[in-house]
Amino acid sequence: MLFLDERNDLIGDMLKSKKTTPLQGQGKPLPKGYLQRDIFQNFQKIAKDAGYLPPWLKLQKEIAALVHQAQSKQDIATINEKIKEYNSICPPQMQRYPISLEGLEKAKTLW
Repeated sequence: MLFLDERNDLIGDMLKSKKTTPLQGQGKPLPKGYLQRDIFQNFQKIAKDAGYLPPWLKLQKEIAALVHQAQSKQDIATINEKIKEYNSICPPQMQRYPISLEGLEKAKTLW
């Protein structure tokens, strides 16, 4: 049977020393609406405020920029490869069809 040695009790030592740094906002009330949202909604708000974008949204913006600059068949082939990658990581309702050189003007309005 193992017995804890007082010399090896690291957590107990930390609790006894009470050397903690105060946290930002400690002792202040929670922000308005914090308790009305669940954990995921709070995460989404904090992530949005910090400027986080999911990878598929970054790719969507990149594709939109490429579509507006496209002029040749090679450009369209590159864009269609990116669209395949985009469709594999985005939510199903956000998936898009590949584009063609003839449908480039319509694609510029969609993207």
